[in-house]
Amino acid sequence: MDHTKADMGAHRARTGVCVMRFNLIGSFEITTDDGETFAPKAPKLCQILAVLALQPSEAVGSDILIRELWGASSPSGAPRTLQTHIYHTRKMLREADITSPQRELLLTQAPGYRLLASEDEIDVCLFERLVRSAQSDLAQGAPERASADLKRAMALWRGPLLSNVPTGDVLAGRIAHVEELRIRALELHVQTENALGRYRELLPELRTLVNDYPLHEWFHEQLIRTLHLAGRRGEALKAYQHLYYLLAQELGLAPSEEIQRLQGEILAVNSVDVPQLRRPRESGPVGGPAPFWAANVAS
Repeated sequence: MDHTKADMGAHRARTGVCVMRFNLIGSFEITTDDGETFAPKAPKLCQILAVLALQPSEAVGSDILIRELWGASSPSGAPRTLQTHIYHTRKMLREADITSPQRELLLTQAPGYRLLASEDEIDVCLFERLVRSAQSDLAQGAPERASADLKRAMALWRGPLLSNVPTGDVLAGRIAHVEELRIRALELHVQTENALGRYRELLPELRTLVNDYPLHEWFHEQLIRTLHLAGRRGEALKAYQHLYYLLAQELGLAPSEEIQRLQGEILAVNSVDVPQLRRPRESGPVGGPAPFWAANVAS
């Protein structure tokens, strides 16, 4: 379960072991159980900790860390320089009171190094778990639970991943994964609100989503459908026209067959027959990103 600050403080009082939260969503920082926030400044040390935190409790190969720090053209002395960076990272964590004799965080373990932290202590891992829980809840017909999971997940979102850290090839791939996961969370939120019948409440968010993701047709489809279900057929048809011209100008494409059928249904349905419009697709966009630290977890 998620640690509150009170839980974290009680854990330290009981065991003498510090519980913390590695915050990678937004700016990189570490929050300790006494409420203190530590924001490392050294870029390469931040990169090392971020790569390790995105694969918690698993050893990360030295070659992966070297590729993150120096790319494909690493210097000949990169392995020794990496060892120096690891030394300074451990020293930094000790001086910030993040590690203690009872808990050493950064371990040397073949084929490289390991961050001894649980998924509960990594905000990205918590975010992923909540999104997948919401997906499962919705599939099982429990949209209220799904909505609560998504609310907790989105509360963790403080901005783009590692916004204050330079990123190499490894972190760039991880960031792309989490951004896709956030889009999946937004899709699930739309599905959940639709399942709860909150059409009018959802409209402002859908307007924002089609603005933020202008080529994401599914968001446009949900806006068109939700406008109609809210009794605003004219605006629904205008939203379709907007998408039609946007896709034609940007990509030379027409809207998907699903959205074209939706337009036809809106044109054919009388205002008194709005409930006869087909309900939003329950499944939403197909699939979702698999966890990068748990590739075998089912989507």
